[in-house]
Amino acid sequence: MKFIDEFKAFALKGNVMDMAVGVIIGGAFGKIVTSVVNNVIMPPIGVITGGVDFTDLKCVIKEAEGEAEAVTINYGQFIQDVVDFLIIAFCIFLMVKFVARLTRKKEEKPAAPAPAPQPSAEEKLLTEIRDLLKEKK
Repeated sequence: MKFIDEFKAFALKGNVMDMAVGVIIGGAFGKIVTSVVNNVIMPPIGVITGGVDFTDLKCVIKEAEGEAEAVTINYGQFIQDVVDFLIIAFCIFLMVKFVARLTRKKEEKPAAPAPAPQPSAEEKLLTEIRDLLKEKK
C-alpha cells in the first residue's frame, strides 16, 4: 500500500497536474498550428514554388516491386514538419514572452507600506520603567 500512497501523492501534486494540462493543451495547439501550416501557409508557398506540394517530395531509393512498396526518403514531409515546428516554437516564444511581461508588471507594482512594528510587551514594560526612573530624578 505504501507504493500506491506514494504514487497518489506524486500524481496529485500541483506541478504534475499542471504539466498534464499543458501536454493536453499543447497537443490541441499542435493540431491547430498544423492546420494553419497545411491550409494557410503552405499553399501560397506552393504557388510561389510553382505548385509544388512539399508533402509529396521524395527521393526513391528502390522502386516498388510486386506487392512490396517503394522505399523512399520523404524529405518533403520533413520540410513540412520543420515548418510546423518553427511556427509552434515561435508561438510558444510569444506566449512565454507575454506571460513574462504580465508577471513583470505584477512585480513592478509598489507594495503597500508595511505598518510600523508594534513594540513587544517586554519593550513596553522597559519603556514604562525608563519613564518612572526619569520621574524620580
